[in-house]
Formats: sequence, C-alpha cells, structure tokens
Amino acid sequence: MSTSDDVSRPRPGGRSARVRAAVIDAVFDELIEVGYPAFSVPSVATRAGVNKTSLYRRWGGRDELLADALESVVLAPVVPRDTGSLEGDLRDYARAIATFLPGREGRAILSLMSPEARSLPAVQSARAAIFRSRRELSREIIARAVEREEVPADTRADDVIDHLVAPLYFRLLFSADPPTPTLADVSARATAIAARAGAFTTP
Repeated sequence: MSTSDDVSRPRPGGRSARVRAAVIDAVFDELIEVGYPAFSVPSVATRAGVNKTSLYRRWGGRDELLADALESVVLAPVVPRDTGSLEGDLRDYARAIATFLPGREGRAILSLMSPEARSLPAVQSARAAIFRSRRELSREIIARAVEREEVPADTRADDVIDHLVAPLYFRLLFSADPPTPTLADVSARATAIAARAGAFTTP
C-alpha cells in the first residue's frame, strides 16, 4: 500500500510516477465500467492499490482527479503524419482515430457525454483542451494539401476533419460497434474527393 508521499511528491521515473500512472489508469477503467454517476475516489484508490486518503490529499476530489486524467489525453494526441498525399494523410489520421476511440481513453471520454459530467467546469475545460489540440494538429493535413495544390487555398480545414471523423464517432456512439480500418479508409476517400472538388471552401 502506498503512502501519501508516493502521490504528492513527484519524482519523474520513480515510484511516485508509477503510482500516479496506476491512478490515472484506474480512473479510465472506473469510468468505463461504472460511468461518471457512480465514479468515486475510493473506488479508484482500490483499483489502483493506493490509500484513498492519499488521493484526496493530492487531488482534492473526484472531479479534480478526473480532470487530471483527461489532461493526460491532451498531452498524448493523435499526430497526423505526412504520407505525401491528401487521401493518404486523411486515411492515416482516420485509422489512428479509429484505433483511439474504442481504446480505454477513448471510451472513457465518451462516457463523459452524460449531462452530469458535461456540466462540470473541470470536465468542460479538459474536453475543450482535447478538442482544441486535435483541431490544431489536424489542420496540418489541409495545410500540406494546399501546398501540394491538391485542394483550393480557401479550404476550411476544420470542416474537412469533421467530415472525416464523423462516421467513426457515429459508429461507436450509436451502434456501440468499434469503427474499423475499412470505415476509416472509406471516410478518407470520400472526404478527399469532396475536398479536392471544393466542397469545403469558404462560401
């Protein structure tokens, strides 16, 4: 069993870092299994093998703990690679998203779609940061496509990416089936065709 010092005094690469990683993992697992309404600090502590007093001392409460866990997702974004073509870039990015969504972090984030969780300032802030970081990175795909003269210069990058990932989120949210690489490829192909045709240019 860990003491409060294990969590409250960070030592990169040491026991404190390992304990914190176990706590963050436990947060995601707990969210997936019971959802936000039943999410609790004692349950996370039990799952992580840490004294609950240590968690209250380090984080203060369940919402602060949850926000910290979500921040770890912001710091580990899906980075779009340069494959040499618009469709290749979109396909690679869509496949990465399709892998992320049914994973532990992706399912935990989707579990926070409940009205109770959405109303929390800490959750709103973390989700906004996740969304913002993805936006900034995914715009690189369209910037490269413009440089290659594959799409019009006034192509709206955010609209392109929304069109790309919407089928993946829809599949997971409304059918509970994980998005597949095939779905990612089809979405990338359709989005690339539309973008090249100027469907996402400024009106």
